[in-house]
Amino acid sequence: MLRGVFTTRPELVGTLGMVGSTHWVASGVGMAVLEDGGNAFDAAVAAGFVLQVVEPHLNGPGGEVPAVFVTAGDSTPRVLCGQGVAPAGATVGHYRGLGLELVPGSGLLSATVPGAWDGWLTLLRDHGTKRLRDVLKYAIGYARDGFPLLDRVPAVVDTVRELFTEHWPTSGALWFGAKGSRFANPGLANTWERLLGEANGATREAEIDAARRAWSQGFVAEAVDSFCRKAFRDDSGRDHAGVLTGQDMADWEASYEPATTADFGPWALAKCGAWTQGPVLLQQLRLLENAELSYVDGIPTADTVHRALEATKLAFADREAWYGDTEVPIDTLTSREYAAERAKLIGDTASFELRPGSPDGRTPRLPHYPAAPTATSGAIGEPTVRPDGSTKGDTVHIDVVDRWGNMISATPSGGWLQSSPTIPDLGFCLGSRAQMFWLEDGLPNTLAPGKRPRITLTPSLALHEGSPRLAFGTPGGDGQDQWQLCFWLAHTVGGLNLQAAIDAPAWHSNAVPSSFYPRDFVPGEAHVESRLGQATLDELRARGHNLVDVGPWTLGRLSAVSREPDGLLRAAANPRGMQGYAVGR
Repeated sequence: MLRGVFTTRPELVGTLGMVGSTHWVASGVGMAVLEDGGNAFDAAVAAGFVLQVVEPHLNGPGGEVPAVFVTAGDSTPRVLCGQGVAPAGATVGHYRGLGLELVPGSGLLSATVPGAWDGWLTLLRDHGTKRLRDVLKYAIGYARDGFPLLDRVPAVVDTVRELFTEHWPTSGALWFGAKGSRFANPGLANTWERLLGEANGATREAEIDAARRAWSQGFVAEAVDSFCRKAFRDDSGRDHAGVLTGQDMADWEASYEPATTADFGPWALAKCGAWTQGPVLLQQLRLLENAELSYVDGIPTADTVHRALEATKLAFADREAWYGDTEVPIDTLTSREYAAERAKLIGDTASFELRPGSPDGRTPRLPHYPAAPTATSGAIGEPTVRPDGSTKGDTVHIDVVDRWGNMISATPSGGWLQSSPTIPDLGFCLGSRAQMFWLEDGLPNTLAPGKRPRITLTPSLALHEGSPRLAFGTPGGDGQDQWQLCFWLAHTVGGLNLQAAIDAPAWHSNAVPSSFYPRDFVPGEAHVESRLGQATLDELRARGHNLVDVGPWTLGRLSAVSREPDGLLRAAANPRGMQGYAVGR
């Protein structure tokens, strides 16, 4: 790795365990579990529940969790699918009958089956070692006794104050008190403690399964069913009841599946399947595989950034045309032959077109992107709110590796406090992931009952010469696999260590259609960190990119952990936003 490059923090090195996440409290909790003899999966579950408490504007109990992992005994990457499906009543006809062109980005119509609880518990049952109460006690403690509140939380609440006052009073009752240095959510603590109270069984595994049933077939499902029969305002500007039922929750459970992988020299990169946007990172790297990319003193050249932006546009155009919870020609899309033909489209100047390819000779079809709606409610389809009122995707992330070689990368999301009204009996709200479906027939990502939305959540795990080496990821909606591309290139091409690669200046294309309501994009636009250097920015503009300089430290919230063949562990986390941290020893 390249030495002598300034980093905001040291790359951590140790032998017992490493945790990196988007919040220091979650990282500390994960490390506490490792110190107590738990493995990486115990630590990830404990930290994942804490993230639901300390970053409530970015994820919650009503959300979802995809993860990619390896175990100490099996180096084959596997995917945990904690993404719930569309309810039985979620049909195109129902939504069109309500006069909708898009699934709203907030409110009850946008809810899929909440998957985080069952996802985390399934992982704990099958690969952890701790009892449920021993990993959940940290989150319960913070919800019951209070936790240090991020400044961002009351800022988000203030943004939607009118909505909470006039239309979502149960949310106002909980979140209008979110001020000061300590905030508690006793209603959520009560829900978790009641679930633990019903977690009866002769074994650790039986206890966990009982808690899963108490959620999906017991009092949680009953409360969700009752609440969804009421109508609330969403960002269509009208009131709608939900379609999610307790039966939908009872009929679904988390699952495992093989990871989608591609090799790049000594590396093999593993992602979730094309029901996520994950394979676009593989496609971007395939398109860049034969390009001459270079870094000077840890900074990418203008040609490197240009080619990366153009590869992103091509890969994400394929995402729009081909990805979804259906049969996707993923082997062709990630093949060298397909990439070689597509790479011929990368020229010396910026493209302003959305150009999907034709894998196996198939004819691509893009969705119809409607004009942005004029009616708004103040509800927020995406979790992060900008000062001008616009929003951009964000969520949370966690990576863990232990001394035995277990490794996991997880990107929990959904159920953020401004996604839908708080269910008062439970202390949390439902998610809004169904907004990623289309209401246009015949697309891979068309809404249908029992189908997973094509989500942006996209954790990563990499092997080096066949051995699990690296787990990494970031929040950021459509930016996730773009900022992960920046990290990957800085690490594998630029030769930077984990912390320096995270610190390296980042960029992303805004010419990528948004996965969030109202699905807008800006052809030719790219957001860049000014630390790329004025000469590089000038050259990119000369090549036709419409650049938005977003400042020196703005893009991405990456974390990463790694394990060397000799058992040495490493970790790093993003300094941007001043809340993500890695811990370990």
